Amino acid sequence: MILLIFILLIVISYFYIIRTRNYWAKQNVKHSVPIPLFGNHFLNFFGLKSMACISTDLYNKYPKEKVVGYFRGPTPELIIRDPEIAKYILNVDFAHFYPRGLARNEKKELLLKNIFHTDGDSWKLLRQRITPAFTTAKLKAMFPLVITCAEKLQCLGEVIVSKGDCDVRELMARFSTEFIGACGFGIEMDTINNENSIFRKLGKKMFDRSFKETILTGLWDICPGLRKIMRLMNKDVEKTLADISIKIFEKRNYKPSGRNDFVDLLLELAANGKIVGDSIEHRHLDGTPKKTEMEMDLQCLVAQVFVFFAAGFETSSSTTSFALHQLAFNPEVQINVQNEIDEVLLKYNNKLCYDAVAEMSLLDMTLKESLRIFPPLGNLQRVCASTYTIPQLGVTLDPGVKIIIPIQAMQMDAQYFPDPKEFKPERFTTENVNNRPKYVYLPFGEGPRACIGE
Repeated sequence: MILLIFILLIVISYFYIIRTRNYWAKQNVKHSVPIPLFGNHFLNFFGLKSMACISTDLYNKYPKEKVVGYFRGPTPELIIRDPEIAKYILNVDFAHFYPRGLARNEKKELLLKNIFHTDGDSWKLLRQRITPAFTTAKLKAMFPLVITCAEKLQCLGEVIVSKGDCDVRELMARFSTEFIGACGFGIEMDTINNENSIFRKLGKKMFDRSFKETILTGLWDICPGLRKIMRLMNKDVEKTLADISIKIFEKRNYKPSGRNDFVDLLLELAANGKIVGDSIEHRHLDGTPKKTEMEMDLQCLVAQVFVFFAAGFETSSSTTSFALHQLAFNPEVQINVQNEIDEVLLKYNNKLCYDAVAEMSLLDMTLKESLRIFPPLGNLQRVCASTYTIPQLGVTLDPGVKIIIPIQAMQMDAQYFPDPKEFKPERFTTENVNNRPKYVYLPFGEGPRACIGE
């Protein structure tokens, strides 16, 4: 009897695991044959290949297809190769694809109740409240904090020139941590001069991943239900950030201090009271959205500080590092960028300021070209929230199907960017940008859920 039950459980488990294996075949979507349990996700499960590399491989494997099927365990995913379909998913039909599908159990991992990770009404209300805070006037007011950090970096740069080599990736991480600390926390972190700063160590901890964490992430991918009962976030990181944030809030009596940093912005937003808006998840019978509301409570405030620090310093440091890397290998571009900087600063008495940086068009194009070759995120991810038929193909997606938009692959596609491995800032002149399909360059995403930090 026990043996029979055991065999029955194995059989049921097997059929549960393979229940979706024909999902893409039934819709005539090209895909690699999935294997039981892992689907097509074996290499990523064991940390052998990133999803950006996997999606790029599949993008290049099927050059004539608009979409390519993939299986993350039993979950069907769709890799989008066509920019027009990407436009519909990210923008035109956003109401069907508002979730990122990155959220886990916010009650277990408190810092994930942030604008990047959370989904549904929670995301919509946060976005509604936070977006107006990032006005040009607010950014200008914050900019002197960045300049102070830049001046520290310049002093250190002069020391480095006299001594020789340095790890520029680490230097940019320390610089980014410094200005994120100043603009976000209102703290002089001194990570530029002190490589052993507690905040630099905290930043490293956020992105270091052990083999155990790699396997746990893989398990979540092939068994999504585990996300509700397991946690991954480092408890030390969570506690340290929460303690620092709360101390800063308390020091300011939970009111804006006039420093014009991100904490001030959050406290100002929280003072506006409960957030009320139209629901993106729930509708009346006539199709109109229901009203929904949420409080910007202490947990919510700390979560926003976390994502500002984590996402801000890592993306900024990687982007500036890659830009410097490209300039080192393209000295003629480097000379032209330096000449532009010198000419613009002359107009501002050699003082760095927001308006001066805004005039540096070649510097802007150089940064954009670096983001094309090395986007901070290789893929954009969405989840189908309600049944949707792709108008260009007639392929119907069920709720829960994941969408991958492989921006790294698109941005290195020769049909959109000739000689894609070449570093050419002129790709981003107004004329060249206007002559390109819009949804092939997406380092910040696009549509209502585009990166708020752009």
